[in-house]
Amino acid sequence: MPTTARPHPLLIQGGMGVAVSGWELARAVAGRGQLGVVSGTALDAVLARRLQLGDPGGHMRRALAAFPVPEAAAYVLDRYLVEGGVAPEERMRAMARLRVERGTDAQLLTVIGNFVEVWLAKEGHDGLVGVNYLAKIELATAPALFGAILAGVDHVLVGAGIPGQIPALASRLARAEPVTTLITVEGDEEPLPHTFDPRGGLMAQLPDGYDPLRRPEVLAIVSLPVLASYLVRDPATRPDGFVIETHRAGGHSAPPRGKLALDGAGEPVYGPRDHPDLAKVAALGIPFWLAGGAAHPERLAEARAAGAAGVQLGSAFALCQESGLRDDLRTELRARARAGTLRVRNDPRASPTAFPFKVAELPGTLSDETVRAARRPVCDLGYLRTPARAANGSLVYRCAAEPIAAYVRKGGDAVDTTGRMCLCNGLLATVGLGQRRPGGAVEPPVVTLGQDLGFLDHLSPDGRPYSAAQVIDWMTGADASAQTP
Repeated sequence: MPTTARPHPLLIQGGMGVAVSGWELARAVAGRGQLGVVSGTALDAVLARRLQLGDPGGHMRRALAAFPVPEAAAYVLDRYLVEGGVAPEERMRAMARLRVERGTDAQLLTVIGNFVEVWLAKEGHDGLVGVNYLAKIELATAPALFGAILAGVDHVLVGAGIPGQIPALASRLARAEPVTTLITVEGDEEPLPHTFDPRGGLMAQLPDGYDPLRRPEVLAIVSLPVLASYLVRDPATRPDGFVIETHRAGGHSAPPRGKLALDGAGEPVYGPRDHPDLAKVAALGIPFWLAGGAAHPERLAEARAAGAAGVQLGSAFALCQESGLRDDLRTELRARARAGTLRVRNDPRASPTAFPFKVAELPGTLSDETVRAARRPVCDLGYLRTPARAANGSLVYRCAAEPIAAYVRKGGDAVDTTGRMCLCNGLLATVGLGQRRPGGAVEPPVVTLGQDLGFLDHLSPDGRPYSAAQVIDWMTGADASAQTP
């Protein structure tokens, strides 16, 4: 089914964390005429754990009832749904992991998890909904994207790497055709081909000509025009648009160009070479949006004057009432920001991906060295694992945030583990889906935000909660003074 051309949104609500930009936030934004985006990271775990918590509100079951292969949806329900929810001290059930050599169950849960999140975000309106992926998580991209396409996703946004494979993947998956992705394997000179069949396993029962299957528009998240220019050269890699994201944005960001230098606080130093030349971006003739410190009507006006279609906002939406952040964390973050005591550090070591990662310093979270030291290292989710070759030539999966002995045994250098955080477990805990450990302990959260929080002076000057609608109205000038009573 061809995609009907629609006006470009002024605002893109960015994909954030694991379920911080969940279906409720994306639906609220899309319902107001802007692009609402769900985070596509770890949606298999999000679905499985929501079901194990009893599926409050019945939202997961409502979306699963719409899945086009009822047998597959029933399989997931039978495996993970716990009526009334697991006991407070009970551990969440483990899930299969995606692998190059096998992983049918993991692929199925990835497909369905993405379908559920996008379907719920699109429910009840005709606005635009997108999904955000990390190019770094290569094994998940094809099954995740297929699940989103099954639900009718309008846009796919991809950052944290080079998203050159995505445009062609989107076209083939929209036809439910098998696709081959190239998986980077540390120690190999060439990437490893990996095939995903949308009709494999239980998905073989997907009806022919299932409707709607349409190709979403692809927005590549890049930091500089040089990568944008590279992607537009070949029709196979050419996206439909760009998000030009600076290092002030939350989550992962590109490292500085050239040799890494750190300031006195241990943060990467960015220079003139790291500031995008917007004239070069505009000359490419493709729509683009600016991100990173863009949460102000003046920034939107400046972006439009520079040729951009609009801006992407993250933190302003992360702290609104519809975001997936735990209420206690959201409240404390707003209070500390208002008091001037909140620091967001661009940590070059926190993420196992080796990309700098913004960490909000908050007691009781992984930003606290005491909390981090007390956590028993464990890698039981593995989304940021990297395929690598062991000394004997076998394929292994390792992550610099896993237990050091395991990492070294798989051929990793112990130096790489210094300062790393388990973002997989930490980000799930941030939205109330943390794993329970022996003795009643729950995984501590980790919070990421952008480094520009001045929007709170306008949206929440007295510390009160605010809504996604208020963010949109303030940015577009519809109602700059409305406050939640």
